[in-house]
Amino acid sequence: MSEPKSLKSVALIASLVAVVLTAFLVATMLGYGPLSNKSERSQTVLLKSVKEVSQLHSAIGTFELVVDTGDDDAGMPDFISGRRALFVAAGTVNAHVDLAGLAEEDLKLSADGKSVKVRLPEVQLDKPNIDLDKFRVYSQDRGLVDRIVDVFEAPQQVELLRLSETKMAAAAEESELRERAAENAKATLTGLFGSLGYGVTFEDETSG
Repeated sequence: MSEPKSLKSVALIASLVAVVLTAFLVATMLGYGPLSNKSERSQTVLLKSVKEVSQLHSAIGTFELVVDTGDDDAGMPDFISGRRALFVAAGTVNAHVDLAGLAEEDLKLSADGKSVKVRLPEVQLDKPNIDLDKFRVYSQDRGLVDRIVDVFEAPQQVELLRLSETKMAAAAEESELRERAAENAKATLTGLFGSLGYGVTFEDETSG
């Protein structure tokens, strides 16, 4: 089966970078916060401490998109229709796990108090963040590369940004960003719980 036309105008370069967990969770889990007293380390306290972190930002995808205005499926705005050019947009997409929504059944402390079973929420992808300094247009007629902000008026820039955000979001969905973010989140929580002497398993690894 041939590649869908909607993807032909997009060239993707993705690099995935682990993001350090917030200082609050580090302090809490290492004994400087609500869990500093071992006798108070109940399932409820563990859950509360993890939830207070809110979002665990566990990966960032870096993308570069090349959009050809000559592609019938490029979805270009009317003001650029008929003009042959290549747009290059670079930016990032942040992936996070929302820990604030964890419920009692999502974090279970074993009867002997030595291990924790965690069910992580699905990884969420944030709105793409386009780097305007790297957002450029290459005119095949003029043979020049210009910044978008130097070529188009503000309303036109907004339309091109929206188009680029849409394509970058689609590229992020097609990448392994979600999977890498989930792996990083598990590794981070495993390390932090492990520093307190807890073994950690994740429900998707033990269910079935």
